[in-house]
Amino acid sequence: MRKTKAKKRPLLPDPKFNDQLVTRFVNNLMLDGKKSIAFKIFYDALDIVESKKGETEKTSLEIWKDALTNVMPHVEVRSRRIGGANFQIPMPIRADRKISMAMKWLIKYSKARNDKSMALKLASEIIAASREEGAAYKKKSDTHKMAEANKAFSHFKF
Repeated sequence: MRKTKAKKRPLLPDPKFNDQLVTRFVNNLMLDGKKSIAFKIFYDALDIVESKKGETEKTSLEIWKDALTNVMPHVEVRSRRIGGANFQIPMPIRADRKISMAMKWLIKYSKARNDKSMALKLASEIIAASREEGAAYKKKSDTHKMAEANKAFSHFKF
């Protein structure tokens, strides 16, 4: 690479939970630079999760972290051209990419849900992902199945 690698900017922790991961999630959730609205949606979603959680002893933040962990993929397929043919080669994923993919999938599939508000949609997807169900979890399992199916091409690694 010719240019120097971009420096990672430190994220400020969020005001309520004092957690940088929450800020990172809210930054992905944010549209048009409206961060306060994104924080409100996230905190409302966690309040809904708190009310719907049932008999579990976990806090809503722990349920959200479990959901994020359940949605995180460990391998993905990358396309590589070898001898005139394109092969899907399974590759392990870096830790920061795992987190960002999980966050983006949670947000994407919560937007696609049929509920009234975004907070309600996000809460439903968080609860579903923490129980290892829902569209975001299905996306993770599909990614893993694709990598498993193309395991024969893993010797073509980059």
